[in-house]
Amino acid sequence: MSQVTIDPRHSSKFDLFKPLREWLDNLKISNPRLAHKLCQLIPSQCPFERDLNLFGRTLVHIPPMCKLNPLYEEVVMLRFKAMCYLADECGEDISQYC
Repeated sequence: MSQVTIDPRHSSKFDLFKPLREWLDNLKISNPRLAHKLCQLIPSQCPFERDLNLFGRTLVHIPPMCKLNPLYEEVVMLRFKAMCYLADECGEDISQYC
């Protein structure tokens, strides 16, 4: 019996972001300057998660908003590809981006 995995991002019949998703998925990194720029521009963690504190007490916790971005997975994968290119192809130390 075969298993079928359904990706919720691609389950709707009309996906406005499908062409952009496919373009990002198929983008090849072959330039060290571009790879460095992508690693600098794309954060390693969601930058929106915050705790609002007042007098040492947490008033509000703002959850990470990155998952609401319809291209989040593709952008994170693009950063990963750039880091792999720098480490594997260029032999560079990527610890500054981790």
